[in-house]
Amino acid sequence: MPELTDLRVIRSLANKYQFSFSKGLGQNFIIDSEVCPAIAEYGIAGSESGVLEIGTGFGVLTKELCKRAKLVTAVELDKRLEPVLQETLGEFENLCVVWQDFMELDLAAFLREQFGDLPVSVCANLPYYITSPILMHLLESDVTLQSITVMVQKEAAERLTAKIGTRAAGAVTAAVQLRGEAELLMHVPRDSFYPAPKVDSAVIRITPYAEPICAPDTLKHVLAIVKAGFAQRRKTALNALSAGLDLPKETVAAAIAEIGQPETVRFEQLDMDALLQLEQALRQ
Repeated sequence: MPELTDLRVIRSLANKYQFSFSKGLGQNFIIDSEVCPAIAEYGIAGSESGVLEIGTGFGVLTKELCKRAKLVTAVELDKRLEPVLQETLGEFENLCVVWQDFMELDLAAFLREQFGDLPVSVCANLPYYITSPILMHLLESDVTLQSITVMVQKEAAERLTAKIGTRAAGAVTAAVQLRGEAELLMHVPRDSFYPAPKVDSAVIRITPYAEPICAPDTLKHVLAIVKAGFAQRRKTALNALSAGLDLPKETVAAAIAEIGQPETVRFEQLDMDALLQLEQALRQ
């Protein structure tokens, strides 16, 4: 098998299959030989587990996942990669590549079809431009995952692992931390990729809580509140939620007062406890 982090091999494969890197799809392939083994070690629960990869590139991370997991399913949008992957990953019988847009998948049905009863983790090098939508799709789907280990833009990693109630946090931060614990595992410099992006990256892991911090119906309502609040984060929570949830200001003001917050509080100032209390107050 060719060494897929060797820049000469990458260029040779690109020339052989007339493959051009797409900026629109966020295609930056890893050329640091130490990065993908580390991500795979962090991301795989065990040799009897399944792994869902989102995006394959030329297969450098996929190869490491296949060496460690019982079954790997990779979802890839760019069908131009099919002949490349047949050459680079053809030896792995525990790999299934699905040529589809990940964002269009019914995840619960897809995971049942692909993995059956196997415990499943997500492990991927995510395109920068679609990091938040992918994570929200994973977190809002009614699926049980062992962990989500992803490489993202460094700034996104810092935001995802920020404390709720600080300016660094956002909607996806809250969505992540409502479902599990997020930790920053390692930094990856920009020269670890080809073509090199303009920013550095980092690897984070989201581990679902052993016991959910709220019921599924409550989670759904809190996520709706989070989306509405952070959509207009510069406004007060009163104005942002009234507009975003289409509720009378009097209703929102009463809920904010009930949880002991001033009417002038900004949504980004609310911590996790306040968000959960606010959901209950608004529901009442």
